[in-house]
Amino acid sequence: KDYSNAQYYGEVEIGTPPQKFAVVYDTGSSNLWVPKINCQNCGYWFIHGGKSKFDSSKSSSYQADGSDFHITYGSGDVEGFFSFDTVTLAQDLQITGQKFAEVQDAGGLGIGYMMGQFDGILGLGFETLSLGGATTVFKNAIDQGVVNQPVFAFDLGDEGDGELTFGGYDDSKFKGDISWIPLSAATYWQIDIENISLGSFSSGATSGIVDSGTSLITGPSSAILQLATSSGAMPNIMGEYTIDCGKVDSIPNLEFQINGKTFTVPGKDLVISSAGTCLFAMMGMDIPQGPQWILGDVFMRKYYTIFDYQNQKVGLAEPN
Repeated sequence: KDYSNAQYYGEVEIGTPPQKFAVVYDTGSSNLWVPKINCQNCGYWFIHGGKSKFDSSKSSSYQADGSDFHITYGSGDVEGFFSFDTVTLAQDLQITGQKFAEVQDAGGLGIGYMMGQFDGILGLGFETLSLGGATTVFKNAIDQGVVNQPVFAFDLGDEGDGELTFGGYDDSKFKGDISWIPLSAATYWQIDIENISLGSFSSGATSGIVDSGTSLITGPSSAILQLATSSGAMPNIMGEYTIDCGKVDSIPNLEFQINGKTFTVPGKDLVISSAGTCLFAMMGMDIPQGPQWILGDVFMRKYYTIFDYQNQKVGLAEPN
């Protein structure tokens, strides 16, 4: 489901009988968590009807673990404890004995979680990022033989719902060839980028991750300042940039050179309009070690994106 082009979430079921949750399927992290009953800072009933919360006493397949879970995202901290239960993807892909976290306090996520349409997060990154030594949901799906191929693919909707396919990809969603890009590190879905350019800006060789859990495109603050200036965007007090809605059509295209090919995000798609404001869809984020750029939903909306877990590569194709 697409929520204002700012969040994408889908359903997952946990327990026997299944309890349903809306989760962000996040290629930028590797754990599954949902709020538990009596969770603190986990939304209010009057915002989107409140959050769905896991009740272990109602699941016959539940197994306690109890070890601590504490994860820090770009937006803040989430705390709880680990447990085991059956997890069901796409209503019929059943994974048994999945280690996941029951969250007791999501206060670190602040207003974004309170106002968000999602209950929890299902990480689709690699084991190396997984806290508590938890095997990831997708790795368990592969190991338990519930998916045909060790592949999943996103078709993100643009102001409309998209589709996430597990166990392969959907030929009907794209045209032409798939451009395959080998990973430079299998932690996040990390790739080498030869250059990023817009107007007079050029990044030179750098690294990035393809991240379904990040709404915008992020990069080093100094680079984003140059890109925003080249686009006519101005900083606001939130650390974001806004642009005059009348100037959207004059924003130059953003071009990524990856593995010898050019992948373009048209200038007009570098804007998210909300309540009469045009938000520049790029944001500064300085990551001391690791990938410099995050290719979030703004990038993924432009390409059918295939994640090949076994062969450690990402495929990009032009959507229909």
